Amino acid sequence: MYPILVLSITGIITLFLGFLKSKKVLLPATLFFIIIAFAANFYDWNASGLYFNNMLQVNNLSIMFTAILLLSAFLIIALSRGFIDDDHAQPAEYFAILQFSLVGAIMMTGFQNLIMLFIGVEILSVSMYVLTGSDKRNLRGNEAALKYFLMGAFATGIMLFGMAMLYGANYSFNISSTRALLTQLPLSANPVGPVYLYVGITFLLIGLLFKVSAAPFHFWTPDVYEGAPTIFTTFMSTIVKTAGFAAIYRVLEVSFSPLYHFWWVMLVIMTVLSLLISNITAVAQSSFKRMLAFSSISHAGYMLLAIVGLSNKSDDSIVFYSLAYSLATISAFGVLMVVAREKLVDGRPDESISVLNGLAKRNPFLAFTLAVSMLSLAGIPLTAGFWGKFYVFSDAAYRGHIWLLVVAIVMSAVGIYYYFKPIIAAYMKESEGERINLKPFYKIILGITTFGSIILGLFPDLVRSLM
Repeated sequence: MYPILVLSITGIITLFLGFLKSKKVLLPATLFFIIIAFAANFYDWNASGLYFNNMLQVNNLSIMFTAILLLSAFLIIALSRGFIDDDHAQPAEYFAILQFSLVGAIMMTGFQNLIMLFIGVEILSVSMYVLTGSDKRNLRGNEAALKYFLMGAFATGIMLFGMAMLYGANYSFNISSTRALLTQLPLSANPVGPVYLYVGITFLLIGLLFKVSAAPFHFWTPDVYEGAPTIFTTFMSTIVKTAGFAAIYRVLEVSFSPLYHFWWVMLVIMTVLSLLISNITAVAQSSFKRMLAFSSISHAGYMLLAIVGLSNKSDDSIVFYSLAYSLATISAFGVLMVVAREKLVDGRPDESISVLNGLAKRNPFLAFTLAVSMLSLAGIPLTAGFWGKFYVFSDAAYRGHIWLLVVAIVMSAVGIYYYFKPIIAAYMKESEGERINLKPFYKIILGITTFGSIILGLFPDLVRSLM
């Protein structure tokens, strides 16, 4: 609860800081505000409780998800220096919107009431719609923002319809009361209730799966990721995905685990589609940014494995995977933000894979950071991504979904092919530019993400032991 209060207040303070003549205070102030929220987050550790008229629950799981959200936000905002230096940027507004979006994301990690879930989703979504089109000079960004808004509005309507159906079955938006209904009354005793429940679960999941870019609700992802400013694409691919999966896991585990026999079939279909469509399509991409977009879709499929294999260890798996994926993704986009500015195409940064050619000679540190991030996303041993995939594969095996596990492993092998393309470009192709100088603070942030991916690969229990 405390991070919600902190970020709500500091977001408003950030807007007032925008009246200052100098922009230099905004970035350190925003980072300081997130540190305060991060510290306040652990105040409720081992002290589970309900807040806001029992609409929000805080427990260790929601605290861990919130910690990942705040850590990711800190690292991403720390990399935003290049974007806010542009003359057209309004950093006070951007930083304030980012803080408010975090409020929505945190609500999605601990909601106890579907109304609170809806508020969280809308706060996060509207913020992303605005930030996607924040570079008004970029026609691709304007198109991406409109596409994201229209498709997001339809997804929100579908999700609301699902919530209405669930209310019709239970006469309550409380997720615990829905579970009580399922466990205490046989479904045959209420012929109308089960119909409303099945329709409600289906439509609610469709709305949430859209947010995490799971197929077949993924069509917006490549265009939006490519059109949005890279700093906000990074935010979208980590913060939104982590919050979305926290919400999906919570609603299914708390409310609908007794109906596992119904919803697991739908999730399995979406898992297979996400893995097949994304990995096969990513192979043909020449744009690094679009490749990472399809990578995001594939990782949605991998994270769904933990929910399909629902067990008492699934929460550990999702938390670890979210952290491993976030660190690797921030590293990859961080390198792209630096390298893409070195070469312009039609006045815009070059975001193709070819821009990485010879990066090892131009800046060995950036090449190493890129290599570690790609290896982690591919699930290569000694990186955090390897253990993330191992844990979600173990969850799927626990439920006996061996054939699904085979599909995931085969698609992981396909993923290795396109994840190695940037590494090959960086280390085995001729340089196409001059040496890249990196600011010390930027190097520190990328060092943290790279070091985190390696340390979690060597000592994965550092996170799981906290749960």
